[in-house]
Amino acid sequence: MEISASDVMKLRKATGAGMMDCKNALAEAEGDFSRAGDIIRERGKLVASKRADRAATEGVVLAKINASGKSGALIVLNCETDFVAKNENFVAFATKILDAAIANNSSTLDEVKALVLDGRTVQDHVIEQTGIIGEKLDLPYFSKLDAETVIAYIHPGNKLSTLVGFNQANVELQVAKDIAMQVAAMNPVSVSKDDVPAEVIAKELEISKEKFRLEGKPEAMLDKIAQGALEKFFKDSTLLNQAFIKESKQTVKEFLKSVDKGLTVTSFYRYNLAD
Repeated sequence: MEISASDVMKLRKATGAGMMDCKNALAEAEGDFSRAGDIIRERGKLVASKRADRAATEGVVLAKINASGKSGALIVLNCETDFVAKNENFVAFATKILDAAIANNSSTLDEVKALVLDGRTVQDHVIEQTGIIGEKLDLPYFSKLDAETVIAYIHPGNKLSTLVGFNQANVELQVAKDIAMQVAAMNPVSVSKDDVPAEVIAKELEISKEKFRLEGKPEAMLDKIAQGALEKFFKDSTLLNQAFIKESKQTVKEFLKSVDKGLTVTSFYRYNLAD
């Protein structure tokens, strides 16, 4: 049957599928627009099942705050190749999911996957896009952060993003951005040494003791020496104790106090596809 170009364009706009895929689906559905959409979605599920064992290690990491500046979210959408990750439609799709998560005040990844967009869940859209793009897509990570001030930072290339929360409202934008970039660049394990997980501390102590043991240090001294190494770890790896990247003579804590004596970071998230 005759398939009009306007119908093809209408289906393409509704599904995001390619022109020929839309034309073929309309032909198979004998012009039934709703059925053609179902065909494209079913093909997406088939492609997704065939590519389930593929590694989706490329993609984008995006972060954004809401209108109040007191809540932010970070999302990861994976694909198989960097070529797809750089495609503007792929980035737009990830952005659409992130915007919906923020608009609906989603708190967990499961909540995000269950959000309904254009009559279908986000998870269904991800599967459909797998069929349209021809690569495995995955939505593996989502985090939400609430604080008096929240800043989002996306490193150029969309592979690394951070969210940082502060204990005071209306933190100066440049100050907040500097700290978000600090988190991106220096990859701290926690805000302060009090927040370092016990298992991380135990692992660092064991690594240090083994290192000094191999160097021939006396067994009786290993615990004390390892504790000293742990303090250096806290200095290098906890945000408030790190040297501030824009002024290395100051720690991040000292920099924040120079802005306001009571200003501090409450929490942060960081995700890097290269990690």
